Amino acid sequence: MRISAAFRRWQEVERMRGERNIVANKMKGKLEPSVRQALVEEGKNLKEALAALEEDLVVLTDKLQLAAQCIPNITHPAVPTGGEENSVVRHMVGNPPEFKFTAKDHIQLGKELDLFDFDSAAEVSGAKFYYLKNEAVLLEMALINWAISEVSRRGFTPLITPEIVRSSVVEKCGFQPRGENTQVYSIEDSNQCLIGTAEIPVGGIHMDSIIPDSSLPLKYVAYSHCFRTEAGAAGSATRGLYRVHQFSKVEMFVFCRPNESNLYHEELVKIEEDLFASLGLHFKTLDMATSDLGAPAYRKFDVEAWMPGLERYGEISSASNCTDYQSRRLGIRYRPAASDASVAAPKKGKGGASSPTQFVHTLNATACAVPRMIICLLENFQQEDGSVIIPEKLRPFMGGLSTITPKLKS
Repeated sequence: MRISAAFRRWQEVERMRGERNIVANKMKGKLEPSVRQALVEEGKNLKEALAALEEDLVVLTDKLQLAAQCIPNITHPAVPTGGEENSVVRHMVGNPPEFKFTAKDHIQLGKELDLFDFDSAAEVSGAKFYYLKNEAVLLEMALINWAISEVSRRGFTPLITPEIVRSSVVEKCGFQPRGENTQVYSIEDSNQCLIGTAEIPVGGIHMDSIIPDSSLPLKYVAYSHCFRTEAGAAGSATRGLYRVHQFSKVEMFVFCRPNESNLYHEELVKIEEDLFASLGLHFKTLDMATSDLGAPAYRKFDVEAWMPGLERYGEISSASNCTDYQSRRLGIRYRPAASDASVAAPKKGKGGASSPTQFVHTLNATACAVPRMIICLLENFQQEDGSVIIPEKLRPFMGGLSTITPKLKS
């Protein structure tokens, strides 16, 4: 109904613009004063009526745009149909650790090793916030630097992004910043939001641009804090660091040609698997079912790692191919090499070449969601004496520290 109303209003606007042009053409040349005055009055009336119609058309178009943004992407033919339980395991890496003692969860380990303070954070900020302390601070910094180092050497450009973005950019990336169950923190009396993932500001970095073919693919690895309302999240499965309102994350993002997005999707999930395997984690990679894709994703692979203290697998990353769902909304196109080989870098604007442009494809993948990685490391590498072994890959980023040991009680 909105589409037909907007179309009818557009037709009216175009008809009235045509009438205004006819009147303007009639006023050219020499006319009798009375005739000219009549045309002036007619033009004035048309101008006022047209302004009202154009304003109404803008309102209808905005409503139509918001409605269109609620329509999800199409799905890859191979995506399993149904709920999360219908997701298919693609890979299983490693084996769960075998303990000769009762494994502790990360909350108990964090308390005994003096790594977290949930109680003070609850007093200061509210539930689902936390302080990191002592070696946990070093561990967060190590994970961030390790992830950026590993991914950037694979050809990804490092970024630190803004953590406040315009609501319109959030919407164009496929997220809903308003509504009862939104995961987005909106800033009151403004058109801005806190980001829930670096995917949003990285997706917007080339907004309204034409990228030359010679610059593709564009690969970024971005560090940011992330903020999520976690509306409806409750229960023992979300305790501790597993589901929180603020956390650090390293995100990978790719802009590429449409015919290459499936290839880069596989590359992204392979990087994720290599990263987690290098730390010695046991995990499985899933081809997620349709109801778990979210609006932007054409296909999504999740990685779930074994968390012994929680006695279950928990999601630690995902990799999504969003095809041109985001780029159409963000206005990100590319100009094939045959028509614009001379341009070496992406620039704002339409460019000088006249050949057709196409929308790029966008992909995103988690390199390291810090709190859940901390859960995995503490729970999988805990020792009977209460200490935790640091994986070798992280030790250079922790000043050579190899073990987190319980603090002596005074």
